[in-house]
Amino acid sequence: MGKLSIVATPIGNLEDITLRALRTLKECDVIYAEDTRVISKLLVRYEIQKPLQRLDAATESKKAEDIIARLEAGEHVAFVSDAGTPAVSDPGSRLVGAVRARGWTAIEAIPGPSALTAAVSIAGLAAGEFFFIGFLPHKKGRQTAIKHIAESDVPVVLYESPHRILKLLRELSQAGVSKVGVARELTKMHEEFISGTPEEIAQSLEARGAVRGEFVVIIEPRD
Repeated sequence: MGKLSIVATPIGNLEDITLRALRTLKECDVIYAEDTRVISKLLVRYEIQKPLQRLDAATESKKAEDIIARLEAGEHVAFVSDAGTPAVSDPGSRLVGAVRARGWTAIEAIPGPSALTAAVSIAGLAAGEFFFIGFLPHKKGRQTAIKHIAESDVPVVLYESPHRILKLLRELSQAGVSKVGVARELTKMHEEFISGTPEEIAQSLEARGAVRGEFVVIIEPRD
């Protein structure tokens, strides 16, 4: 019986791969990856040689049919996104949904790194709960979402790209947000976590030329 493994991979530091993830990547018949060039660096590091196929957000629905055919043929398929846990603001959810819709139950999670949990673990949040929304919409619905974030009674966690982080921080400031935490370059050499007002953080990032990498933003509720 075929099996689909959803494998979490490092978000920066290649030493963060789990033993189970390495074993799965060594044992599977084929690896589908968001970007084969990215996963190749990890595979070379751990001397793993497997056939690679690309499956990104644009091809997820189409490639799901290929994977279902492989599963029906008894193959073990592994899927990885570029970094972290697939389907968490990354490709993977439509693939799993399509496989489950065919009645397939041999789907396993190989847990591991996640930018979300890594950032929350070093944020020092007093509350035991938070609301995760992934990436904000670029245009339609963006301002409505920011308004809801500013009015939230619990911390809100989201992802943001280096191209929009300064814009986001200024939008949060205009919405009345007073305290934000920003994690950048998690698990990498220049990892940092900055706390302050949205304007303070924006000025710090801009002044230091630190508007690079992926960002995890934690918006704390008003007092």
